[in-house]
Amino acid sequence: MKFNVRGENIELTPALREYAEKKIGKLERYFDESVDAKVNINLKYYNDQDSKIEVTIPMTDLVLRAEEHNQDMYAAIDLVVNKLERQIRKHKTKVNRKLREQGDPKFVFNNVLPEDNVTEEEDTQELVRTKRFNLKPMDSEEAILQMDMLGHNFFVFTDAKTNKTNVVYKRKDGKYGLIEPQV
Repeated sequence: MKFNVRGENIELTPALREYAEKKIGKLERYFDESVDAKVNINLKYYNDQDSKIEVTIPMTDLVLRAEEHNQDMYAAIDLVVNKLERQIRKHKTKVNRKLREQGDPKFVFNNVLPEDNVTEEEDTQELVRTKRFNLKPMDSEEAILQMDMLGHNFFVFTDAKTNKTNVVYKRKDGKYGLIEPQV
C-alpha cells in the first residue's frame, strides 16, 4: 500500500501519520495484490473542534471509501478502519455469491477474513423503487434550481453544452457539487 497522508488545518505529527499508516496498512492482508491507499486526514474546526478522516482505496473494480467524524483523531482512525473492514467483508460475500452462481470471476480478496460470518441479510440491498424520466438539456445552475424545487439532495440532467449526463448534489456543508463523466 502507498500512503498519501495529508493534514488540512492540522499539524500532521509523525506519531499521527505513523498511527494512520499502521492501522490502515493492516487492511493489506485482505488483498491478493497490492493496492493504492490514499489516506486524507482533515481537521476542521466546528464549534466543538470535531475532526474528520477520509480514506479512499481505489482498486480496479472497486473503490473502498469511508469517512468518520470524532473529537479524537485516533478514535476516528479506528472507526474508519472498522467501516472499511465491513465494506471488504460485504464485498467479499457478494463476490463469493457470484462465484457460486456464475463461475469464476476475478477474485480480489484473500480467502481468510476474520469474522467471516456475514449473513445474507446483512449483504442484501433491496431496490424498492425505480424512476424513469427524460433528461432535459440544461446547465448546472438550472439543475440546482430544479433539485431545490423538488426538495432532493441530487439531480440528474443532461449538460446542454456537452450533451453528457451529469449529476448535481447538495454537500453536507450546504454548498453544491457537480459530477461529470471523464472524456
